[in-house]
Amino acid sequence: MTRSTRIRSAGIAAVAAVTLAACGGGSSGGSSSSAAGSSGPVEGGDLTIARAADIISMDKTTTFDNNSIYVMEQIMEPLFTVSADGTKVEPWLATDYAMSDDKLTYTIKLRDGVTFSTGAPMTAKDVKFSIDEDTKTGADGWGFINTAIDSVEATDDSTVTVKLKYPWAPLLADLSLFSNGVIPADYGGKTAEEFYQAPVGTGPFIWNEWKKGQYVKIDKNPDYWGEKGPYLDSVTWTVVPDANTRKLQVQGGQVDIDEFPDWSSFSSLKDSPGITATAFPSTRIDYVAFNEQKTPFSDVHVRRAIAYALDRESMVKSVLYGNGSAADSLLSPGTPYYAKNPDAPNLDVDKAKAELAQSSAAGGFSTSITINAGDPNQASVAQIMQSELKELGITLEIKTLDPTALKQARNSGDFNMIISGWTMDIPDPDEWTSFAVDPEGGSHSAYTYYDNPEVIALNKQAQAETDDAKRADLYQQLQEKTASDAWAAYLYYSPYAYATTDKVQGFHVTPLGNYHLEDVYKTQ
Repeated sequence: MTRSTRIRSAGIAAVAAVTLAACGGGSSGGSSSSAAGSSGPVEGGDLTIARAADIISMDKTTTFDNNSIYVMEQIMEPLFTVSADGTKVEPWLATDYAMSDDKLTYTIKLRDGVTFSTGAPMTAKDVKFSIDEDTKTGADGWGFINTAIDSVEATDDSTVTVKLKYPWAPLLADLSLFSNGVIPADYGGKTAEEFYQAPVGTGPFIWNEWKKGQYVKIDKNPDYWGEKGPYLDSVTWTVVPDANTRKLQVQGGQVDIDEFPDWSSFSSLKDSPGITATAFPSTRIDYVAFNEQKTPFSDVHVRRAIAYALDRESMVKSVLYGNGSAADSLLSPGTPYYAKNPDAPNLDVDKAKAELAQSSAAGGFSTSITINAGDPNQASVAQIMQSELKELGITLEIKTLDPTALKQARNSGDFNMIISGWTMDIPDPDEWTSFAVDPEGGSHSAYTYYDNPEVIALNKQAQAETDDAKRADLYQQLQEKTASDAWAAYLYYSPYAYATTDKVQGFHVTPLGNYHLEDVYKTQ
């Protein structure tokens, strides 16, 4: 049963009032395995998910990698959640809210009877601490998501009052983000560092252990507040960098789920007996990030030249094996306010040469692109780029780093170009647009150091605009301007690939990339 179903079964009338408008493609798409038989969900069992890379940290306020996020979401829950199709915000640890006429004050009622896995009751004091903890990280973490919040008050044990500095359209969506997940006030008497070694939340699973580079394990929370589930006794994510090994493991039943199998093996997994391979609809965009602190990437003509030189359709065929589409905008089709943008740079070698001729590097130049050593898709894209840019007189060196070293290089700006990707976590574009194009919105404009005052102003107007049509127009302008600036070279949109054994039931991945393991069980 999906989270949205469970919310409705609790009879919360506020769901319709919380719904956000959404444009584009997110749909539930069903689960990766067939629904339960007449006997219903099965209690017990251990689920093993094989993935290419390890988690990095459980600190929800400063961690940006999906591997970590998908684990922490099973432990720490927010006030609101997102529907199975990824388009609506619905109450979760909250049951209802009221907004003042001036749209500056939100009064949020908390669900009764929710406890942390320690047995302590969740109160408004914990909610205040959790949101404040996220806010204070600012641009060094996810704090930018709460930038409009002026104060959070614990009005009483079951009521939280959020006051805004100015009207803020994405507030409820922001409160559904994992970084605003509720944890015990004052970290339950621990330091932040101690707490995040073994985090505590209200979620369906509790922390067990992390063997770095090998696996991370969580156990069933027997006192979970939800109506149903969790059914599983435990979930373990194992680190298996080699894609073929993961494929063999899921085919042989050594693991239950292969997370993100290579597209080259996806079709064969679909034909494997006892295996269900699913391409879930997504909000993912892959792109090339230019470091504008490095010569010559501060020059828009250089960035445009590279963007025009890339054959995205060929990448979709050769890298994704046809499982995706060429990217044409800052936003993905599954994200609200996506506008198909035919003016975004696409393959046009003549335009690429003309742009480079107008640039500060008209005679060509040598540069590098840094990629994840464990990512075959990035390796393929980099090799294609190396060949395509050669025609412009650009010599491209491919550098590979392990995931930890790559993160350090990215965070310190020690790169020329990198291949990166983004998946939405909330059904509102502000999370990504603020991260991507506002230097104060998170990690220096997605580590590109892009800084255009006109774009920043458009983004801030869209944040504060509550009229849907006007907001759509602002995001249209934003998408057009960022495409013209070639702040990044968009590559492709792709679904989420998963392969599961037929024993796995109720597994569903939302277009935001997350999955709710309290709904999953295994048949014998």
